[in-house]
Amino acid sequence: MTAPGLRPIPRKLLELTGALRRVNRACSTFQTVAEVLRLPKRQMTKLAFPLQELQRHLTPDARLDLHVKIFDPSLEDISKAESVFTATGRNRIEYLSSAVRLDHAPDLAHPEVCFIGRSNVGKSSLIKALFALAPEVEVRVSKKPGHTKKMNFFKVGKYFTLVDMPGYGYRAPEDFVDMVETYLKERRNLMRTFLLVDSVVGIQKTDSIAIGMCEEFSLPYVMVLTKIDKSSKGHLLKQVLQIQKFVDSETQGCFPQLFPNSKEQESRRGDEETYSKGTLSRKK
Repeated sequence: MTAPGLRPIPRKLLELTGALRRVNRACSTFQTVAEVLRLPKRQMTKLAFPLQELQRHLTPDARLDLHVKIFDPSLEDISKAESVFTATGRNRIEYLSSAVRLDHAPDLAHPEVCFIGRSNVGKSSLIKALFALAPEVEVRVSKKPGHTKKMNFFKVGKYFTLVDMPGYGYRAPEDFVDMVETYLKERRNLMRTFLLVDSVVGIQKTDSIAIGMCEEFSLPYVMVLTKIDKSSKGHLLKQVLQIQKFVDSETQGCFPQLFPNSKEQESRRGDEETYSKGTLSRKK
């Protein structure tokens, strides 16, 4: 049964950079989105909107004032985001540079977004999936935690710069705190921080430290729930509710929408990646 408190995501959200122009629906459906549309409805829904099926496990409760807010983009939203991440002659997507200190980072005028999370949370895998339509961009993914040791900067056309931050926790760089804290505090063109949380284990102590930095510096940030395919629906629902409650009661700068991501979506270079790309097309 669907929970009465479950509200649809507002459609009039600002786009990430304010630069995503409106395109004709017929022209904006790229091949990967077209592949999703050709799938059976149930499979398409599972791929594009993986948490929708959790709604039926929620029971009505008049005393429950928690409203689960799930990021739920339309297929048109997804195709718009896909156009941003598609490398063309006029939309160059490329690796720029790496840095271990803020004063070594490239001086860029474009808006910037960064991805941060615990070691082995799936950050590099998600970024690699985002760049699936830019095959010349190399994003290294390792099964060993702590593979990323520097801040890696990627240009996404004329829209924004994406920054892959080192993971915190196990095997984090020795100067992690100085590197990341300085970046979050002083980077003037940082517009959005995507904080990845493992949905299997939920918010850990190290996550709380990262959340605390975002709150202290008054940064707008989004929680991305990774590995949603690694646990049962009941366990995932429990984690979603707990994290949503934490966001509602313990944070000020965190967006209310939770962005889900699964390994299945990352592993296939076609229709699965399009949902991940949708995470960058929206603002509160």
